[in-house]
Amino acid sequence: MIPTTPAKIKPILSLLPDKPGVYQYFNAENQIIYVGKAKNLKRRVNSYFNKDQVGKVLALVRKIDHMEYIVVKTEADALLLENNLIKQYKPRYNVLLKDDKTYPWLCISNEEFPRLFHTRRYVQDGSSYFGPYPSVRTMHTLLELIHDIYPLRSCKHKLDEKTIQSGKIRLCLEYQMKRCAGPCQGLQSKEDYNKQIANIKNLIKGHIRPVLQNLHQQMMDAAEHLEFRKAQTIKEKYELLQNYQSKSTVVNTSLSDLDVLGTFEDTESIYFNYLRVVDGRVVQSHTIEVKKKLDESPADLLEQAICEFRERFKSEASEIILPLTPDFSLDGLKYTVPQVGEKKKLLELSEQNIKYFLLEKSKRMELADPDRRNNEMLRQLQKALGMERLPTYIECFDNSNFEGSYPVGAMTVSKNGKISKKDYRHFNIRTVAGPNDFATMEEVFRRHYGRLVDECLPLPQLVIVDGGKGQLSSAYKVLKELGLEKRIFLIGLAERLEEIYKIGDPHPLLLDKRSEALKHIILLRDEVHRFGITHYRKRHLKGLIKTELTDIKGIGDETAMLLLRNFKSTRLIKETSLEEMEKIVGKAKARLVFNHFHPLAVSNNPSCESEPDKVGFSTQKEKPS
Repeated sequence: MIPTTPAKIKPILSLLPDKPGVYQYFNAENQIIYVGKAKNLKRRVNSYFNKDQVGKVLALVRKIDHMEYIVVKTEADALLLENNLIKQYKPRYNVLLKDDKTYPWLCISNEEFPRLFHTRRYVQDGSSYFGPYPSVRTMHTLLELIHDIYPLRSCKHKLDEKTIQSGKIRLCLEYQMKRCAGPCQGLQSKEDYNKQIANIKNLIKGHIRPVLQNLHQQMMDAAEHLEFRKAQTIKEKYELLQNYQSKSTVVNTSLSDLDVLGTFEDTESIYFNYLRVVDGRVVQSHTIEVKKKLDESPADLLEQAICEFRERFKSEASEIILPLTPDFSLDGLKYTVPQVGEKKKLLELSEQNIKYFLLEKSKRMELADPDRRNNEMLRQLQKALGMERLPTYIECFDNSNFEGSYPVGAMTVSKNGKISKKDYRHFNIRTVAGPNDFATMEEVFRRHYGRLVDECLPLPQLVIVDGGKGQLSSAYKVLKELGLEKRIFLIGLAERLEEIYKIGDPHPLLLDKRSEALKHIILLRDEVHRFGITHYRKRHLKGLIKTELTDIKGIGDETAMLLLRNFKSTRLIKETSLEEMEKIVGKAKARLVFNHFHPLAVSNNPSCESEPDKVGFSTQKEKPS
């Protein structure tokens, strides 16, 4: 529907300029509830009040009381201003690209002789922060490598020229272990120390090549001055760094500095994965989940994600690889949407990282709460069907027959999102003659739910019938007779397009094919097919055996089944010799079957005239041949 334009906004709409800018919506309490950017302020803001709106966007528009806007020079300025305002005010209807958990960072402190350490607190104190690192193990590996190559101080003393000259700080164990060069005693100059810090920053950023070149030059200088022990020490550090470099994910050495941003969307969230490529190697990977607030698409949030990641990772890359071209452009940044080649593979690698992130998240949640996934699926099903209660107990029904013969009904059950095979039931139809699915469904419902009512047993919250409107109406008729139409939520599932029919709604409901809710309904339907058809086949086969073989006195179902399994049909059994039959079921039972199909042979053979006992064995001893 087209929402009513607030009185305070009507006069502003016609005055809005056709320029880029940022708009802010306020509620009646003068709180900012939404911040948005626009290439054309007039066109964008008017679209909220001139178009049909539904869902969460309609809810937002209804809460708008008044607005303000800021005109800027370029699209990039609008994007950056929007990003800053969202972080500052955290409006209710805006997505804030922020991690739910705190990841560790590497920090180089803002001191004359900086320290290197890891932390989970990002403090604006002038220090340099690198990260965040989703893998703590990766971060510690890098930290250990740096400490092995560069001797840095780890003490928390405030070091400056005055303190060093006073000589008040003594050399510690770290110096004795050659993990610190002793700047506190003036044994390492500030210039030399800060050269190390510059190399460390390059190494953390992934620029390993200049660090290797620097170490190689130091090694050659030491060798030239015949300082072979020093040259050997530097060589060991050089090889250590080379080994670390060889373990990095190599994509293509021809690719220099790049950013990659992959996306993935499900029903409730959008996921972004950021890859940083330096000198042909992936040096950083980070994935975040963003919960949708206004049914946003990846395209809606892509520009915001670009700004967030580049700011967070201090990226200065001039090119970013994306799955689609954003609406807004940033100065000095080239957008690439690859179709083939190495850059396309990089984008696929980023999307693969999101899949691993989702898999890890799912496993983590299952360990914390084994029933979480099932509960989430049931909540999804409740929401999709518009149910008042959570469907923790579900029953599903189907009928099977062949041209009206041996009709059966079947019921499958799920409890708390799990299949409950012990509660499955078969129904042998008693009152319906001929192929009548509707009457069969009525009998099954009348017997099953009549018993539940009589015995005061728990009722399911959701009942599914396999079929369309006809089967649904038959089932509803019985529930109404029993006074259960308001206590049980009833739906029909049509197989062709997996359409869901509800009572009183002529239009079918189509659930997302990827949703766990629909998958669970289909699982129950497939189970009731399997269960019902299996029972029907057993009844049908038993009926065939009953009419042909089990009328013979002394022959039971097992013997009949054994004969049919070996000789395939009663016609072939009639043609089988007594000796062949004896090999399968023994002499006594073979003679009973043979005598039944060959009565003339009995009248011509005096030795077969004695009556069999009640278990089918002859009481007369066999004469020796």
